[in-house]
Amino acid sequence: MDGLFGERSEIMKRDVYLDDKPLEEALAEYLDYLAGIGALAPGPSEMIAVEEAAGRVTAGPVYARTSSPHYHASAVDGVAVQAADTFGASDATPKRLTLGTQIAVVDTGDPLPPGCDAVIMIEDIHFIDEDVFEITSGAVPWQHVRVIGEDVVATEMIVPANHRLRPVDLGGILAGGLTEIAVHPRPRVALLPTGTELVQPGVSLKPGDIIEYNTRVLGAMVAKWGGVPIRHEITVDDYQALKERLQAAVSDFDVVLINAGSSAGREDFTAELIGELGRVLTHGVAIKPAKPVILGEVAGKPVVGVPGYSVSAVVAAELFVRPIIYNKLGAAPPAREKANAIVSRKIVSPMGTEEFVRVKMGQVGDKIIATAISRGAGVIMSMVRADGMLRVPRLSEGYNAGDSVTVELMRPLEEIRETTVIIGSHDITLDVLANHLRKKYPVATLSSANVGSLGGLSALKRGEAHCAGTHLLDEKTGDYNVSYIKRLLAGQPVVLVNLVHREQGLMVAPGNPHNIRGVEDLAAGGLSYINRQRGAGTRILFDYKLQEHNINPDDIKGYEHEEYTHMAVAAAVASGSADAGMGIRAAALALGLDFVPVMEERYDLCIPGPYYDTLYIQRLLEVMAEPAFQQEVNALGGYDLRDCGKIMYDSRE
Repeated sequence: MDGLFGERSEIMKRDVYLDDKPLEEALAEYLDYLAGIGALAPGPSEMIAVEEAAGRVTAGPVYARTSSPHYHASAVDGVAVQAADTFGASDATPKRLTLGTQIAVVDTGDPLPPGCDAVIMIEDIHFIDEDVFEITSGAVPWQHVRVIGEDVVATEMIVPANHRLRPVDLGGILAGGLTEIAVHPRPRVALLPTGTELVQPGVSLKPGDIIEYNTRVLGAMVAKWGGVPIRHEITVDDYQALKERLQAAVSDFDVVLINAGSSAGREDFTAELIGELGRVLTHGVAIKPAKPVILGEVAGKPVVGVPGYSVSAVVAAELFVRPIIYNKLGAAPPAREKANAIVSRKIVSPMGTEEFVRVKMGQVGDKIIATAISRGAGVIMSMVRADGMLRVPRLSEGYNAGDSVTVELMRPLEEIRETTVIIGSHDITLDVLANHLRKKYPVATLSSANVGSLGGLSALKRGEAHCAGTHLLDEKTGDYNVSYIKRLLAGQPVVLVNLVHREQGLMVAPGNPHNIRGVEDLAAGGLSYINRQRGAGTRILFDYKLQEHNINPDDIKGYEHEEYTHMAVAAAVASGSADAGMGIRAAALALGLDFVPVMEERYDLCIPGPYYDTLYIQRLLEVMAEPAFQQEVNALGGYDLRDCGKIMYDSRE
């Protein structure tokens, strides 16, 4: 059997072929094919209680059985009368009426007594004695009366077919005398995770294990769209086992999603399996991420091979699974909310591929700024952090900084407008600040993009941020940030506010096995180093220390290997891919690393003058002054908040 599978894998490796269809063509072809074989049609309708029908889609029009109200009802508290009996009443000639069979006191909602056709509000009546009252104006027929069928008339259509029911719709249907209605069934979606390397969340991990969370994400997406997700156990990379699992799934479910195994590796069986049991319409779409998606059909059921990388899985589901679910519900997918934005920095994209770029967003002045974040297909946190998705057309090579673009929103626009945008150097305290800001002001959000201190000041110069995190050491004076601000933001009024003082040093493996005492040991021992990106204050500090010791950067092994955050550098050291990296003590402590102090530095927020008095900044300053925020920062280690919130430089005057 091993020989057979080995042979099969080699054949697959040679014969596999990935299409490169444009997105529009692949999607239209797939949906047209599924519609042609009836695979998109909703299943037989089911009767459910109206009270449980919110969010469901009607299988047919819903008609009222009874009118509402089904009797003439008083709309106010007052006296029911015959309108003709009140004619002629005025201030000059008040009219007196006596309670009787055709004149009676009624409350709101009471039936009108026989013969009555109007109600006079109790506020407009003057009782002379217990049964006699006086009015000074006549009533018109059907005044203050809810007539039969005012709300719903028997046989009237309340909602049409293929209507997604809202809470208010339930009230209208119940008012029309119905307690059950026919709705389209929710499509049942099988989620088949595959891969020998997958393990369930919560187990002890060993090298090579990958936590299986994709089907949890896909399941939540399916449920949000109106389907019923059923997650199956992990199937190892075994052709026959996956074949049996797929055959069982298409017999019991309306849609099948196979997660992973869609690419061209020797253990990627999905395309061959779908082709053997049914038909593959497309294997490979000209998109990034999610290029190797498989669009197929088995036994008349849609079967989608969803790529294994997490972002690819989400994008593939959004593009190809979402329309299937909505079609099978008899509903149209709702349009995504969009917003116009300005690209903060150049985005390069390969020609011929439509790319979906995750962006952080915030309104700065009268512009919404979009900043691209990690574009890796396996970086799920890029989806967590993203505010929107920017599509780069396949016949484009990307966007230049300053270009106007349309972004599909992943957060409400009003929330984006309440976002404080910080672009610049990375610091862990920004995450703490963001959390406390959200706790104090639930409507507010902090968005930070890590482009280094110089990149942050450049963003301020372009008007793309409310403030910038910076810790730029002036090698001549030993001061921080001011000389750079005077040079790079000359003529622009700014306020420099301290956030923290922090310890910078070399993060090394636990126990410091190479006995690293300073940067001079990196060159002498030929040890591997992990650097920060150009423009980062930490890199400028490291270069300064190299100059102090007359060390050529070329003598540092790994000097060109860059990361964008302190935590990424710490992770590289913790994994053993580097022996040392410059960073803050808090990052070293977070990952259990040893720390070799180099110096204390000042980390400030550089704020353009026009924004200093706005809510975007004043909210931050309020949070920075709170004991709970400062206590949490101190607990991280390596921080000193002696100047937190203090203005260090002000050029507004």
